[in-house]
Amino acid sequence: MGLFSTIMSKIFGHAEAATPSTTVAPAAAGAAAPAAAAATPAAAPVDVDAVLSGLAANAGQPLNYKTSIVDLLKLLGLDSSLQSRKELAGELHYSGSTDDTATMNVWLIKQVYAELAKNGGKVPADWTH
Repeated sequence: MGLFSTIMSKIFGHAEAATPSTTVAPAAAGAAAPAAAAATPAAAPVDVDAVLSGLAANAGQPLNYKTSIVDLLKLLGLDSSLQSRKELAGELHYSGSTDDTATMNVWLIKQVYAELAKNGGKVPADWTH
């Protein structure tokens, strides 16, 4: 699983945990439960801002996750090292120089939010531009 998939899983997983489910039957759901969970992002958009705001409220430190890829990764409990960010850049098809970390980081945070929006996340428009 790539880093973006992990980011998506962390954000969408927190949204599912915060939203009581009325569609999954107890124990009898069996194999149908994973299919229902996989369909959730398409059926009901996940409010990315609400999930991240909730996590930030309990972070114990100020994190500028809206504009900083490093802070977003920290907020989600993920590796925010340069190597990790370079891998994410490759995964998301960054075409610039990964040696220009400032430019790469700005591109990464916008691209992550754009990809979340494409995959069922409700993201404020100013986070992707």
